[in-house]
Amino acid sequence: MFFDRPESGELAVLVHLRFSQDTDPEDPREFEELVLSAGGDPVAFVTGRRSAPNPKFFLGAGKVEELRELVLQHCAELVIFNHTLSPSQERNLEKALQCRVLDRTGLILDIFAQRARTHEGKLQVELAQLGHMSTRLIRGWTHLERQKGGIGLRGPGETQLETDRRLLRVRIKSIEKRLQRVRSQRNQGRRSRQRAAVDTVSLVGYTNAGKSTLFNRATSAGVYAEDQLFATLDPTMRRIDLPEVGSAVLADTVGFISHLPHRLVEAFRATLEEAANADLLLHIIDAAAEQREHHIEQVEQVLADIGAGSIPRLKVYNKIDLLADMPARIDRNPQGRPQAVWLSAQSGTGLALLYQALAELLGEAVIQQRVRLPASRARLRAMLYQHRAVVDETPRDSGGSELALRIPEADLRRLLNTESMTLEDLEWVDLAPSRQLAG
Repeated sequence: MFFDRPESGELAVLVHLRFSQDTDPEDPREFEELVLSAGGDPVAFVTGRRSAPNPKFFLGAGKVEELRELVLQHCAELVIFNHTLSPSQERNLEKALQCRVLDRTGLILDIFAQRARTHEGKLQVELAQLGHMSTRLIRGWTHLERQKGGIGLRGPGETQLETDRRLLRVRIKSIEKRLQRVRSQRNQGRRSRQRAAVDTVSLVGYTNAGKSTLFNRATSAGVYAEDQLFATLDPTMRRIDLPEVGSAVLADTVGFISHLPHRLVEAFRATLEEAANADLLLHIIDAAAEQREHHIEQVEQVLADIGAGSIPRLKVYNKIDLLADMPARIDRNPQGRPQAVWLSAQSGTGLALLYQALAELLGEAVIQQRVRLPASRARLRAMLYQHRAVVDETPRDSGGSELALRIPEADLRRLLNTESMTLEDLEWVDLAPSRQLAG
């Protein structure tokens, strides 16, 4: 029902207006890319300015007439607005134009429906579609008579519209329960990784910034990657090995976009939780994009909305192959900590620098230091060897030994807990180790 798509592109007239009160207007070029990603075939682009939307048609009477003529001239099947329309505006426009009308939210939902490949992804898309559809049910219904009627059959009954709304509510509740199970399974997976002290690194960024291309380059995963908006919808996770750190999990996530409808953020919360629970975020940025800074702001806003605003992050400026004389490099803060990496996921230039930066950042959560253990701590010493945490050992004349450790802090804390000890109870040769990833 929700995933049937026409085999060829639909002829579409696009509409983009500027309003005097707009402080953050939509990008008309991005709008056209969205339509192309959905499989549309734009035949005309109508632009204009208004002080405020018309309550009935969103447009003025003159623009509605212009649209009607363009639809007839090009035999267009669809008119798409780069704005959010109310249900009544959609109905009024469809009646006036005698063709289907779609707003920005409906367009993004259609793209999501095409991209969803996993069972979870399809459930999330359907949930968002049903929520969007529930306010627009009246559109297709002309038979609103009571279902029960006739001699001997008269009763309160319910209208067809009421029946459909009730069925939608039942379906929405069913999907939400199934997604809750998915969320529980993801939580179990995260707890398993935490117990194994495996760091999770999530790729986030504006749509079409090159996240999947970088993911494939780093993991050889073969994830679908194309030069189009929302090429990736379903999250994918793969293991990577980092020098001096060991294993980590790399997660590819859905791309963000300006004014991402709140309903979509809610529907994809289970997927976005991979970003919200990561140890480190790689914010992938299209270095060649004209609106690069605006895209960064939009991603930061979505991260704040899903509760990931405080997670440490590393900016990755991708597509430097599209910039003239731009070398791969690592940008550092005054303390020497990596802040950004410039690379090309397409060619692989700068990938080694990314690994180096990841190793430095994730290594901050790994204790690499010397500690003195008295002979009475032979049990703890044995457990450290069992966990392969001892790099080197030097016996002491006074008894006991000095151990060079390399172990994730979480693992060491668990071992010490079995001995009713804390990190502060150990006799460190140098300063106490850092406790967490720096923010």
